[in-house]
Amino acid sequence: MIVMKFGGSSVANAERIKHVASIIKAYQDKRPAVVLSAMGDTTDHLLEAADKAVLGEVDVAGVAKLHEDTAAELGIKIETIEALLTELKQLLTGISMLKEISKRSRDYLVSFGERMSVRMMAAYLESQGIPARFYDAWDIGIVSDSNYMSAELLDEVWENIPAHLNDYKNGTDNHIPIVTGFIAKDVKGNITTLGRGGSDLTATMIGAAMRAEEVQTWKDVDGILTTDPRVVKEAKPVPEVTYEEAQELAMFGAQVLHPRSMLPVRKTGTPVRVKNSYNITSPGSIIVEKHSGKVPPVCAITTVKHITLIDIVSSRMLGAAGFLAHIFNNFLKWNISIDVIATSEVSVSLTVNTKADLTGLISDLEQASQVSVRKDKAIVTIICDAAHSSAILASGFDALAEEGINVQMISQGASKVNISMIVNDDEADKTVQILHNAYFS
Repeated sequence: MIVMKFGGSSVANAERIKHVASIIKAYQDKRPAVVLSAMGDTTDHLLEAADKAVLGEVDVAGVAKLHEDTAAELGIKIETIEALLTELKQLLTGISMLKEISKRSRDYLVSFGERMSVRMMAAYLESQGIPARFYDAWDIGIVSDSNYMSAELLDEVWENIPAHLNDYKNGTDNHIPIVTGFIAKDVKGNITTLGRGGSDLTATMIGAAMRAEEVQTWKDVDGILTTDPRVVKEAKPVPEVTYEEAQELAMFGAQVLHPRSMLPVRKTGTPVRVKNSYNITSPGSIIVEKHSGKVPPVCAITTVKHITLIDIVSSRMLGAAGFLAHIFNNFLKWNISIDVIATSEVSVSLTVNTKADLTGLISDLEQASQVSVRKDKAIVTIICDAAHSSAILASGFDALAEEGINVQMISQGASKVNISMIVNDDEADKTVQILHNAYFS
């Protein structure tokens, strides 16, 4: 058994749905369980409908037209989603009467995208003679806590999922499960959403619970690449990365799987393969616990732009206990996350998201330190075997020095698989190009 996950762009219209159906058919002998996101921009359109409803206007025309037109083009009966469209209109009517939308109502609202998507796909597969059955996530026992908009799965899903899907895995039931990603229900029966990377988490949870051969996430590139191909056209696929490397790539800007979606598969050692939906014969990239062969010195390079660098200096804190605790407590107070950090006895340099309001934080930090704030910076991260960090940095810094790129801060992650450096925003792409040429040319 395998698990196949397709995002919203993969099922954005009738043509894409037909293509995904052909991929599912090609893997039919692997007994796939399929996880889908909502069609295209449906989630955004549902949220726009909610905004209108708060102002008193109930409008489902846009969402309804997309699904009705797609169903007609696919040649399937619209009855598969008519009941959901009626339910959606009733929800929006309720929102328009209350003139507000709670987190619980918002999760209920956005769930319609995934729920309609799986019904469309299952109906189309059936029309092509491929046995399929749609499932809302809770139909196979996916339950969460009640932290709406960012719910966490409960431990009981490990037993629930096999109880519902073992018949399919064992061959007793031949209907391919088409399951909603991103959504769940809490123990009270309220619909929840799993937050960022929710569909990936659904797929990896099913794969881990079912002890699947592998989890496949389908994108529009040949797996994980050495860097962003829009920045370096010579970027090439990386055949194999570890869970840890994949998490670091995702944390520092690469469009891989969300770090939290790695947790279930790491627990069971289930491989995750990133595949190209436009090139199904390509092996893609596989994510595993440990490298199967020689560990490459550098795996990939990624970047996060538009960050702010904060330097905090306090000679009064030399040798004093609690310097870092004082700093971190202020970041906690103002609910501001730190991305990269470098420390010494009297100073700390760190990066934060530029969108964060730093006014109160800086005022508090200045009570005991000198603080400088520099915006328009970027984090360039080398995913690598940090056991060879000296050689990696030497070749990289030599190349950067030749091109006049000034690195303003450097930090080696505790995971030992990444080295991050801070450069000016407008030099980020050039930095990536230089490093990629140094490591991969």
